[in-house]
Amino acid sequence: MFTGIIETIGEVIGVVKEKGNIHFDIRSSISSELHIDQSVAHDGTCLTVVQLGDNLHRVTAIEETLEKTNLKSWAPGRTVNLERCMPANGRFDGHIVQGHVDSTGICLTREESNGSWRFRFQYPDSFQNLLVPKGSITINGVSLTVVDTPENTFTVAIIPYTFENTGFLQLQEGQEVNLEFDVVGKYVARMLEGRLSV
Repeated sequence: MFTGIIETIGEVIGVVKEKGNIHFDIRSSISSELHIDQSVAHDGTCLTVVQLGDNLHRVTAIEETLEKTNLKSWAPGRTVNLERCMPANGRFDGHIVQGHVDSTGICLTREESNGSWRFRFQYPDSFQNLLVPKGSITINGVSLTVVDTPENTFTVAIIPYTFENTGFLQLQEGQEVNLEFDVVGKYVARMLEGRLSV
């Protein structure tokens, strides 16, 4: 389990295709502290460390992951938000994040707003019932609060620290992002579906 509080930013330095899978070599300040089989969220996608090198680690994405995330477009030079699993005795600073991306979204607008930043995203209609104003959303692994939810879009406000220390610094309009909706909302929606179908 993760909390959506990014530890550091990594850089993709290698992309190796093998049948339907893709191996990504990531260089970061925490790579030397990782171990084989460890789960690490990469832009919000939980991936297993399969190989270690000199200040780098390798993870593998299978077809299912590639279909549901933006990993299929990753190339050398791309920056990636990284977060290790939450320790059992750690503080819960973000919200419950599983590292299971539900869908991708598109950045529609990026605006500086008197010292902070506002980003608006579009997402598939089928997830509209999972977002509420002031609720939680995970974008590329970053735990954020939803500002508003008109139609199938939503806005988040980014403080300067988050903007400067995550991939939001380089996120541009038109780019695809990974979205994980609040797991509590997903369970509530599922339970309501079950009641309505009885």
